[in-house]
Amino acid sequence: MQFFSSDFKLGILGGGQLGKMMLYETRKWDIQTKVMDASEDAPCKIACNEFVQGNLMDFDAVYSFGKDVNVLTVEIENVNVDALEKLEHEGVEVYPPTKTLRTIQNKAVQKLFYTDHNIPTASFTRFAYTSEIEDSISNGGLSLPFIWKSAQFGYDGQGVKVVRKIEDLNDLPNVECIAEKMIDFKNELAVVVARNTKGEVKTYPVVEMEFHPEANQVEYVICPARIDDTVAKKAQAIALKVSEHIKHVGLLAVEMFQTKDDQILVNESAPRPHNSGHYSIEASYTNQFEQDIRAILGLPLGKTDSKVAGIMVNLVGAEGYTGDVVYENIEKILGIDGVTPHIYGKKQTRPFRKMGHVTIVDENMTRARELAQQVKETIKVISK
Repeated sequence: MQFFSSDFKLGILGGGQLGKMMLYETRKWDIQTKVMDASEDAPCKIACNEFVQGNLMDFDAVYSFGKDVNVLTVEIENVNVDALEKLEHEGVEVYPPTKTLRTIQNKAVQKLFYTDHNIPTASFTRFAYTSEIEDSISNGGLSLPFIWKSAQFGYDGQGVKVVRKIEDLNDLPNVECIAEKMIDFKNELAVVVARNTKGEVKTYPVVEMEFHPEANQVEYVICPARIDDTVAKKAQAIALKVSEHIKHVGLLAVEMFQTKDDQILVNESAPRPHNSGHYSIEASYTNQFEQDIRAILGLPLGKTDSKVAGIMVNLVGAEGYTGDVVYENIEKILGIDGVTPHIYGKKQTRPFRKMGHVTIVDENMTRARELAQQVKETIKVISK
């Protein structure tokens, strides 16, 4: 099939920042794109060939959207998989496959998948409703503290809460969920695995993630991770095992814990470009978004090595600010060598909303980390 400067059409469900960065690559290669998102102000709108406003969870909207595309992919897991399955049966190529999406879309099903395939993960208990948890604690079936996770629709730190006492359950939604054992870890790691339609597989280097303690969002992604090589190889091997069993096509970001005794436990996975791979835009030979396009179109996968050390700093809305966004001191960080800001195109900010990211590259990791700290302390996402 001819993809470039042709009638071929790639459909993308989701019009947020991940889709926008995918479109950098499709425009580079002159590949036609059609995007659907619920918001008429979606970041993707300005860069795709055709934009459709629609609910990603609505069967008819998704089915109608996908009928005239050649390949259909996602930039977010929360989509109507029943509609995708029907399109798949009718001959539309859907990547990641619907079977992969069904497994990952529900965190309880995802965790069961890990245990069924002997993939190391934290122990957990599954509940049909949050209201069942208190009885389980009272009867000795569950011990405090633990991590509560909504089975579905969690995103960017939402749908996750540390439960240290019974009262912490009071404000949680009464939904299907899991209660996961808290892990005493020394690092949170991630590996992005690329797999194309022909079965070619490559992994990116292991990255280290530093999280905001309150928002449960990544603040820094550091590549390469500052870990022993044997631990890095173990993390990549486990990520490849997840990839092999879940049979994704495209990218799979596998988030993991490195325990105090250097065991690797899988936390969760995402079958799409991921925050942990943003550093690759400036630091890698082939960035994650180009790699995703290569994979779902069955093209040869690109080189995943890093050219230099890379650190990504998330730009999120500052606490206490809601409204028209202002990037305070952005001119100052532009004056620092090796610093590249990426602004997602969201006009309205609110506390902890992802508004962009900044990549810092340097041949020296220590210097890159110092510059990342300087960037974090300098630029502020506020409102008018």
